[in-house]
Amino acid sequence: METKNNTAITAEPGKQELVVNREFEAPRELVFEAFTKAEHFEKWMGPCEILDMKLERLEPHNGGSYRFIQSDEDGNSYAFRGVYHEVTAPERIIQTFEFEGLPEPGHVTLETATFESLPGDRTKVILHSVFKSVEGRDGMLQSGAEKGIRDSHSKLDELLEELKSTKLA
Repeated sequence: METKNNTAITAEPGKQELVVNREFEAPRELVFEAFTKAEHFEKWMGPCEILDMKLERLEPHNGGSYRFIQSDEDGNSYAFRGVYHEVTAPERIIQTFEFEGLPEPGHVTLETATFESLPGDRTKVILHSVFKSVEGRDGMLQSGAEKGIRDSHSKLDELLEELKSTKLA
């Protein structure tokens, strides 16, 4: 699906932060729902064309947690987990994010997602991530995370179009 919205990823040199900005052609409540409902989340998270997604847990409420595993065709698995610190529908999600496959545990990222209503039933999502170190952030980017984020957003575009047409029917 072709989109008119681009994913802007900002990683300033020497900083532990990563900021992702993306606009979606859907109302804020629907975009928030795609982030917080298991049946939607598993359809768009990650580079879905090359990895299979298994969502073990998605408990989007204050103190809840999540865990998902992505597997490639060679049988390699990549597990991710986190804890929800604040879920304020449809405005904000504050959570941790951790890739379980790192040789040294404890590289937890603090993520804040804000959902801003735009004219024309559109939504701007700002994802702000703070890493343990600059090296941790840069390592994540070097691992192909930018492509994964962009692929996820393309899949989310498709899902939102499907959800909008279902709700209109």
